[in-house]
Amino acid sequence: MNIDADFAELKQRLKTIEDLGDAQKVLVWDQATYMPSGGAEARGRLLAVLSSLAHERLTNPDVGRLLDSLAPWAEAQGAESDAAALVRVARRDYDRATRVPSAFVHRLAEHTAATYNAWQRARPANDFATVRPLLEKTVALSREFAAFHNGHGHPFDALIDHAEEGMNVETVRALFADLRPKLVALLDAIRARPEPDDRCLSGDFPEGSQRAFGETVVRAFGYDFGRGRSDKTAHPFMIKLGRGDVRITTRYRSDSLPDGLFSTLHEAGHAMYEQGIDEQLDGTPLYHGTTWGVHESQSRLWENIVGRSLPFWRRWFAPLKAAFPGALDKVDVEAFHRAINKVAPSLIRTDADEVTYNLHVMLRFDLELAMLEGTLKVADLPDAWRSRIRADLGVAPADDRDGALQDMHWYSGLVGGQFQSYTLGNIMSAQFFAAARRDLGDVDAQMGAGEFGPLRGWLTERIYRHGRKYTAEEIVRRATGEPLSIAPYVGYLNTKYRALYGLS
Repeated sequence: MNIDADFAELKQRLKTIEDLGDAQKVLVWDQATYMPSGGAEARGRLLAVLSSLAHERLTNPDVGRLLDSLAPWAEAQGAESDAAALVRVARRDYDRATRVPSAFVHRLAEHTAATYNAWQRARPANDFATVRPLLEKTVALSREFAAFHNGHGHPFDALIDHAEEGMNVETVRALFADLRPKLVALLDAIRARPEPDDRCLSGDFPEGSQRAFGETVVRAFGYDFGRGRSDKTAHPFMIKLGRGDVRITTRYRSDSLPDGLFSTLHEAGHAMYEQGIDEQLDGTPLYHGTTWGVHESQSRLWENIVGRSLPFWRRWFAPLKAAFPGALDKVDVEAFHRAINKVAPSLIRTDADEVTYNLHVMLRFDLELAMLEGTLKVADLPDAWRSRIRADLGVAPADDRDGALQDMHWYSGLVGGQFQSYTLGNIMSAQFFAAARRDLGDVDAQMGAGEFGPLRGWLTERIYRHGRKYTAEEIVRRATGEPLSIAPYVGYLNTKYRALYGLS
C-alpha cells in the first residue's frame, strides 16, 4: 500500500467530479438568467448527462477502495488535518451516493430542469395547474430518494440529513416547538403598538440606480467583483462556478426599494462565504460551505444583522438619498430604519420581516412533510397553504402566485429537507455575531464608520476558510465556544424590536 500514491489518485478522481459539478452549475446559472425558454428540453438532457457522469465517477468502486486504504492513515492525522477531512467528507459523499442508482440521478436531473422551466412560466401566469403534475412527480421522486436511505427514525430524515448533517425530523420539530412561542409572543406584543410609516420604501426607484447602490454596498462588505458578478433572475440565488467565479443574482422592482437591495445583500453574504474558503481546498469536496444552515447564517447576518441595523444606515443613508434624488428627502435615518424593520405579516417569505420570517419557514416545513407522508395531496396544496398562512399570520394570498408558487425550491429539486435551514441560519447568525462582538469590541462603531474588514476577517477565520472541513456543530462550537442555541437569536430579536416598538 502506497499512501502517497493512493491519496494523489483519490484527489485526482475527486477533482474530476468537482469539475463535472462546476460544468453543471454553469448550465444551471444560464438556465436561471439568460437561457431562452425554448432551450429548456435540451438543457434538461445536458444536466441529466452531467449529473449521471459525476455520480458514476463518485460511485466507482475504485473510489471506495481508495477510501478504505486511506482511512487508518487519515484517522491518525488528527482533527485539524485537511487531508483527514478530505477523506472523511469524501467517504460520507461516497456512502450517500452509492445508495442511489445512477439512473435515478439522471431521471431527477432531467425532471428538475423541466419543472424549473415550467415554474418560471407558471408563477407570473398564476398557473398552478400546469406545474401540478410535475410537482406530483417531484414528491414521488423525493419519496423514492428517501427510500434509498433506510435506517432512519423517520422515513424522510435522510432528506434533512443531506442538508444538515446530524439533524432529522424530530430535532427540527423540537427546535421549532421551542422557537415558535417566543416568536408569537413578540409578534403579539408588536401588534399592539402603532405601525411605523414605511411609505418611503415605495415610489420611483430606477433599476439602474438600485443595482449601482447595492453593488457599492456589497463591495464595501468585501464581495470581490473580480471573482464574481451580479445578474437578474426570477428568484435570487448565489452560485459558485469554480475557483475565482462566485456569482450572485437578484431581482428588482422599480416601485419598491427593499426587494432588490436586501436580496443583493443576502446573496453577497452567501458569496463572501464561498470566496473566503481556503483556495488550497480547490478541486476537493471541501471547497464548499459546510451545510445549508451555516451558509444561510451568512446571508442572514449580512442582510439583517448588519444591513438592517441603525449603525449601518448612519453611514449609508446619505449615499442612498443621493442615489435616488428627491425620493427620501422627507425621512431621516431613524425613520428609514424603522421602516425597513417594520413588522407586518406578509404573503411572501423573502419579503418577510425578521419576526415573522421563521413562521413562513415552519409553514413550508409542515406542508412538505404532509405531502411526503401522503396526508396532503399536491392538488390540495394551494388551499392548504391559504388556510395555514391565514391561521399563522392573518393573511391569505389572492392567488397561487403569492402562495404555493412563490418559492422555486419545490420546483428546482427534491421536496423536503431544505426549508429548516433558513431558520437554522437565522439562529446561527445571531450566535456568530454575538461571538464576533465579544471578540472584536465595538462592531457597531466599525459598521458606522463603514469598516467591515474586522467582521469579515473574523468570519473568514472562524467559518469561511474551512469550507466543509468541519461539521456545522463543530463550526458553531469553534466559532462561539458554545453549542447551537436559540438564546442569542431570541435575545437579538427582543432587544432590537422592543426598542423599535417601545415595548417594556
